[in-house]
Amino acid sequence: MSKEPLTETPDTGPQSPDADSTAPEAKPAPEGEHRTDGAEQDGPVSESDALRNLTESTSDADAERSDALRAGAIADLIAQRLNDDASGTRIGTLALFNETVSFGGGFNTTGGGRRAAPRGLPTLALDPSEVAGHTDLFVQPSGYGDALGVLCEERLLVLTGAPGSGREATAVNLLGEALALSGGGACHRLLDPAVLLESDWTPQAENTGYLASLEDGPAGVTGFAEALRRLPSVVAALRAGGGLLVLTGGHDLTLLLRGPGGAAIATHALRPVDPLAVLERRVLGHAEDPESRTALRALVETTGAARALREQPAARHAARLASVIRAGGDVAAEAAALRDPSDQVRDWFDRYREPEALAFALAAATLEGSGYLTVSEAAVKLCRALTPPEPAAVDLRFRDRVGYEQQWIQLVPDGSGPPRVRFRSALLGQVILRYAWTSLDGWREAVLAWLRQLLSHSDLEVRARAAVAAGVLASADHHYAVHRFLTSWAGAASWPLRQAAATALGVAGSRPETSEAVWELLDGWARGGSSAQQRRLAGTAANAVGGILGREAPERAVAVLRAALDRGDDWGTLPSVAWGGVHLIHQGQAGTLLDALLEWSEPQDLSPMVVKSLSAFVFAASRPYERTADGPVAAVPGVPLLLSGLPRHGDRLAELWARALARRPLQETALEALRAWIDTYCDKCPGSLDPLGTLLLDIASRPGSHRRRLLWWLEKWEGDRERPSKNAAVLRRRLERGA
Repeated sequence: MSKEPLTETPDTGPQSPDADSTAPEAKPAPEGEHRTDGAEQDGPVSESDALRNLTESTSDADAERSDALRAGAIADLIAQRLNDDASGTRIGTLALFNETVSFGGGFNTTGGGRRAAPRGLPTLALDPSEVAGHTDLFVQPSGYGDALGVLCEERLLVLTGAPGSGREATAVNLLGEALALSGGGACHRLLDPAVLLESDWTPQAENTGYLASLEDGPAGVTGFAEALRRLPSVVAALRAGGGLLVLTGGHDLTLLLRGPGGAAIATHALRPVDPLAVLERRVLGHAEDPESRTALRALVETTGAARALREQPAARHAARLASVIRAGGDVAAEAAALRDPSDQVRDWFDRYREPEALAFALAAATLEGSGYLTVSEAAVKLCRALTPPEPAAVDLRFRDRVGYEQQWIQLVPDGSGPPRVRFRSALLGQVILRYAWTSLDGWREAVLAWLRQLLSHSDLEVRARAAVAAGVLASADHHYAVHRFLTSWAGAASWPLRQAAATALGVAGSRPETSEAVWELLDGWARGGSSAQQRRLAGTAANAVGGILGREAPERAVAVLRAALDRGDDWGTLPSVAWGGVHLIHQGQAGTLLDALLEWSEPQDLSPMVVKSLSAFVFAASRPYERTADGPVAAVPGVPLLLSGLPRHGDRLAELWARALARRPLQETALEALRAWIDTYCDKCPGSLDPLGTLLLDIASRPGSHRRRLLWWLEKWEGDRERPSKNAAVLRRRLERGA
């Protein structure tokens, strides 16, 4: 209950009901004592300076803090979704990517089971079992008939498609059918496509089909441009010998054919086959049994196999799942293993090493969900940081690569706006970031500098996602991150950078493997010294516990706030702790915070901790709520959450209001806050005047001068010549009736 101690201070005004009180006034700051009117300085901050900094503000500072807070709210929502997506899912190498984990899935496009070529032979006949594997139960892709007609007519066809699109299976089927239509013949693999560069190349035998494959990258297409000038003579040799040739490749071959000489070559761009259609054909064969198909589709949905194929829509994954289904194996376990992003990430990074590919993957992982232009711009900046300077702009076309080397990424239409960049699996982005951070040793400095640039981006969403990405990196190696970038960010003079550090710590602290280390770090910062940098570290700790950490562990959060606040005569951390309390309220933890404030102010004297605690309460009661995506459903934008949430926490609020209204230096600020509730916010929040009246009755019923004080001020506000208050009149009459 509220006490009326002898130290109660008088109200302002000559007719104040407490004018005869003899309590001491708050002492002014001694001459020469530090004030925080400008740049921060080391040493304790005075009470008057801290209270002024808490209540006064500038439009620029308010705008900067508001933007940082909104970015933090967006980041908290993104981080929460990441944690929800990861819940219950196996991520085999997410923690350390240690070398004891074996990898065999993902985007590995290397086929298995091929016989080694005899030394010196340029071709190798396809094994009948290999041919059967490609042709039995083959699902024809879109445009297959057109491609077959072109091959029969031109004798040479360039077949392009993304890895995993079924290029080789389609090529073998095209060659087999074309040979059958021309009277039959054998099919061979051309082991070294470079032999086509030789001027005297001819088919080794009549009516022979040849399959040649060019992989993207330096070992494949690079250097093959010269062959384009030879292909017309190759076509002539094929016609003379009744031969056929299908040359397969990916993105680089597609670009090569757009150059000089490419227009004269017959090409077909392969569209990927629906992996569910491949699975059904592999399991059911060519039979048309509606009941069996319905049962199979139900199985792949309930076991997660359908989702796995949506995330990794390669035909080989469908074949892998089909073999498990035919064998009566554990389909759910196989689907879960297929969805493990670690395999995909490790395999992909082993395959793609060029800055263009890696830069876009990291940009997408950092800014997933943003527009394509935003992501590509960030990728260009990262790519430039990783490559020598060019005399002119580098011709980077990331969009062309999405379907080839970036198959895990989709450009998702977003109404009439630009497409959004998203991974097929929600888990991929964070695994990519962790892998790159822990494995690409030469990139770490550039990636960190690039992230730091994104944290000052004009787009709030970009800043939020960059802060989350920093948290993912921090969870990979907490100790390294603390000393490499987290401490410098958390102690920076820039408020947005400190907000980013708080967000990153919230992300890292929400992971089981780094949670305890993060809490220990925040507690240490909160208990730091009185230098300007140490105060900023304590402020960042208070900010961090107001986010997702406070939502998950509110008791630990208020312990950090107390450690940051309880610094004797140093008041410098009061603004940060007050803001941390506001954040906790917005996280749905008002009850825990109010209980803590009641405990901290229990002595009800003028000791620093009491005044600090009540100052933090009045500040929280004064801050209008800013709408965020994950905010409370019942919250009213522009109205303090403690008011719009009435009558919740009514008894706690009544006691804290009573304590704050009863003594200086809080009394004046508390009265201003109460009048704002009555005159400004009640009108914005329909239905709030009645529960506010109940709250005032509760305050007035407490021992001491509370009722007399409230009646005096309500009457004063009611009769204010400049701003007469109708709401104050209503509340005064209710208080007089006592009901």
